[in-house]
Amino acid sequence: MQVTETNAENLKREFTVVVPANDIDAKIDSRLVELSSQVKLPGFRPGKIPMKMMKQRFGKSVMGEVLEALVNETSQEVISERSLRPAMQPKIEVTSFDDGKDLEYSIAFEIIPDIEPMDFAKLKLEKLSVDVPEKEVDESLGRIAENHKTTQPLKRKRKAKEGDVVTIDFKGTVGGEALPGMAGDDFKLELGSGQFIPGFEEQVVGANIDDDVTVNVTFPEGYGNEKLSGQDAVFEVKVKDIEETVAAEIDDALAEKLGEENLEKLKERVAEQVKAEYDRIAHSHLKREVLDQLADNHDFDVPEAMVEAEFDGIWKQIEADKEQGKLDEEDAAKSEDELKAEYQDIAVRRVRLGLLLSEVGSKNEIDVTQEELNAALLQEARNYPGQEQAVFEFYQKNPQALANLRAPVFEDKVVDYIVDLAKVTEKSISPDDLRKQIEAENEAVTKKKPAKKAAAKKAPAKKPAKKAAAKKADA
Repeated sequence: MQVTETNAENLKREFTVVVPANDIDAKIDSRLVELSSQVKLPGFRPGKIPMKMMKQRFGKSVMGEVLEALVNETSQEVISERSLRPAMQPKIEVTSFDDGKDLEYSIAFEIIPDIEPMDFAKLKLEKLSVDVPEKEVDESLGRIAENHKTTQPLKRKRKAKEGDVVTIDFKGTVGGEALPGMAGDDFKLELGSGQFIPGFEEQVVGANIDDDVTVNVTFPEGYGNEKLSGQDAVFEVKVKDIEETVAAEIDDALAEKLGEENLEKLKERVAEQVKAEYDRIAHSHLKREVLDQLADNHDFDVPEAMVEAEFDGIWKQIEADKEQGKLDEEDAAKSEDELKAEYQDIAVRRVRLGLLLSEVGSKNEIDVTQEELNAALLQEARNYPGQEQAVFEFYQKNPQALANLRAPVFEDKVVDYIVDLAKVTEKSISPDDLRKQIEAENEAVTKKKPAKKAAAKKAPAKKPAKKAAAKKADA
């Protein structure tokens, strides 16, 4: 094999590779001999088929197989013998080949640059810490109690209001025709819950027990049942009972229902959860500070192909935001050339930081354990209630999606490693001040983070099934 380097400009590497015809022919003959013991031809025993006949029958297909294997094998040798690290898949192009002649091909790629991380001990960081006020714990307990509310008969007769649970019989028609799923008896409906189609519950508000109410609604366009989609409907509703909802008492009984020994233990758990959420926000602030300082302290060439791929992902999101009218005012006021220039800089920064963090992780043997990956997968599945199994199956069948799920976990671990080496001062801050500081920082960042790699992170599950007509709006 003859290898000639044709380009070594900056991070670009290009080579011309020539594989002698003798080597190709030897590989083809060896493969044909191996194949002759496996194939069956009339009149010949396995392994006794003449080589001339093998070449006639299988020569072309074997040649293609051998050439592909040779290109893969020799291109890997070119890379490994020179200890090169391609940034992306090399581009290989066969430039010359004919039966009985040498194979010549070119291989082109960009390499990962040599990266020398700074001394992280020189970083000066501020870690925010929030003491959770008792008031916020009480408010959280109040929300928990509201979520565990019960119903009770009205203490005095009155009209139904939002938040009440009414027991109703209903029968609906479209154009005078009763369709399946448009009727129900003794159905308990919480007014204001949005359980039925828009406009239904509002028209029951104000009714008394034993009232007959005529409800006129229009089914939304795109409704699950095509016969109902966009159609006007009339429901005759009988209000049979009205109950008022009552939040659960915040006491030991509620604590036990939630798996705690007593109310004091429940308060401790709630306080820990509230604190964990503030810690998550504070950690995001710290991570942003780390990445900003890393960007300021490192300046090395980055592979153009990686920047192009990153920019393409960003720009697709920008164009989608344009179509949906979601582009922020500042970006909307700029020309396309101005936007592309700004987001090109963002793409360069992202690629540079990604390579830096990858290098730090590699040099310090930082990796994502299976347990950590499972935890991330479980958290992702929780974003799709009722479809958890579909999410798990999606990631099992999509290695790239799983890699995208792993990436932020790895990034966080590397950032935490850097923080451990940096000079960190801790600052106690109130929840209000933390919120204000984060809001101020967000406003100061003129560029919102355009989507990371599009679908992979949020792709999996099927759309949630639409509720049956008798529920989310058979009424």
